[in-house]
Amino acid sequence: MIFIHRPQTDPFFNLAAEEFLLKNKQDDLLMLWQSTPSVVVGKHQNLVNEVNLDYTEQENIPVVRRLSGGGTVYHDLGNINLSVITTKDKGENLIDFKSFTKPVIDFLHLFGITATFEGKNNLVFRGKKFSGNSAHILKNRVLHHGTLLYQTHLDKLEKVIRNDNSPIRDKAIKSVRATVGNLSENFSNPPETREFLRQFKTFLKNYYSVTREENFTETEIQAIEKLAVEKYKSREWNYGYSPKYVLRQEKETAYGHFQVMLEVEKGTISKAGLVFEGKKLEKIEQKLLGEPHDKPVLRKILSGNRFSEIILNTLF
Repeated sequence: MIFIHRPQTDPFFNLAAEEFLLKNKQDDLLMLWQSTPSVVVGKHQNLVNEVNLDYTEQENIPVVRRLSGGGTVYHDLGNINLSVITTKDKGENLIDFKSFTKPVIDFLHLFGITATFEGKNNLVFRGKKFSGNSAHILKNRVLHHGTLLYQTHLDKLEKVIRNDNSPIRDKAIKSVRATVGNLSENFSNPPETREFLRQFKTFLKNYYSVTREENFTETEIQAIEKLAVEKYKSREWNYGYSPKYVLRQEKETAYGHFQVMLEVEKGTISKAGLVFEGKKLEKIEQKLLGEPHDKPVLRKILSGNRFSEIILNTLF
């Protein structure tokens, strides 16, 4: 097992790095990493349906889709991410979250924290989830990765996730809402995140019998940055990979009754129906067709219309 140093905190780089390593390395790899505030959605989720985009836009929090499945998570520098990439023999159980999370449980036990594995891929302590995990398979290579809430801003975590009262209907994977908590809440004198991370690294290196440590080369960094720009920062990946969905919504406003129907494919509006007080808004409908279902983009398109903000709020 090789430990890969991951000091980078850019969320786009970090997710691109995992894909790069999965596709370009053959060794078994262990990594601990952190990202600045960001929202990460699962590969098969509907980004618009999962994320409170008003809040992320207001707080300038980037939203990015990852390579693996599972639900939406919030990252910041109080959250620790653990990744393991291994090669499996034919016939082996490729995805095994219990084995992947065992060293986390064993490490926390040293601090008197008896964590338990619950559901398909979560770790819980005293009824609060502190770790969600997911995986991705590429031939006989498997990426397991998961979060570890230690000193995360839970108020922001709660705000970035959209509530369940969504007007969107789709067949995308939905996040399972859970009561979450920080591990640091369970220490009488919690170490700083950096110190907790250092101790966790030492434990994992022994657990996995790490034989050497490596940093990314300049060539590798350039390749990862290229992948980050071309894929992980792209609308085609982040919005366009969402499954087809339909939005139907009605709102009473100070101006009157609005009705909206949108069909969205690959992040782009393919059908639009807007009705105000029983009258179709055909000119606005035509403006929406072929445009991304993205509030900043549609705000520019609708600028100058006195109903623009009301219409925007009905479109999401």
